[in-house]
Amino acid sequence: MIDAGLGPAMFRRRLEGTGVTLNDLRAIVLTHLDADHYRREWGGEALRRGMKIFCHARRRDDVAAGCDDVLEVTRTFYPHRPFEPLPGVRFRAIPLAHDEEGCHGFLIEHADTKVGFATDLGHVPDTLIDRFCDVDIIAIESNYDPDMQLASPRPLFLKNRITGGSGHLSNQQAFDAVRAIFDRCGSNGHALPGHVVLLHRSRQCNCPRLVKTLFEQDPRIGARLVLSEPYDRTDWLRPRNVDPAAGEQLTLSFDARHSLPR
Repeated sequence: MIDAGLGPAMFRRRLEGTGVTLNDLRAIVLTHLDADHYRREWGGEALRRGMKIFCHARRRDDVAAGCDDVLEVTRTFYPHRPFEPLPGVRFRAIPLAHDEEGCHGFLIEHADTKVGFATDLGHVPDTLIDRFCDVDIIAIESNYDPDMQLASPRPLFLKNRITGGSGHLSNQQAFDAVRAIFDRCGSNGHALPGHVVLLHRSRQCNCPRLVKTLFEQDPRIGARLVLSEPYDRTDWLRPRNVDPAAGEQLTLSFDARHSLPR
């Protein structure tokens, strides 16, 4: 699981009907430790269930939050160095400029499948464009619409934090990043990603209609677009003719990218 912003009880309910249960969870990989990305009760849950929690090396003590027992299940990673939360599932962390402590995106590889995951970016580093070229799935935040952000009742300091280059990506910034990745794929002769999943949409300062209208300006992206929702889980991303059995989510094939228009 990437991030743990939902408590274990809510997460258990979200899993209902997926074919996966909390007992299947073996590792949690954290992008950063903001409260909407990590809840402290997962430390105790990891201890009880034998899970591992992976975080950046400098945040290890913060994950434990004074509970030395949680240190036993906490593992660390460093930027750009591969690590395996599960055997055969390789992560490579990409540093991102989010607030003072920063954040990390991930290039995830398992067998022949690659996923690029990035949220709470602040801005898009060139490294991310390079690493997300030739992935099967792009999952990236599209947090706010600038006009809605400006008109919102939020305090000025919060608006400045979000829009100042170390907070979140606007819809336009996310669109530009995905389009740059698609262009890089084309120039390098790589197949385009099969899915573009948009994450972390603000309920107060964004609108699904605005997001869809913008991203569908590029038909390559529009044909692959998935808007994640804050209170509803996203369906399995897979070719339509594949129906995964419980527990085999890591063996899914994402060959749908080859049947979509380039």
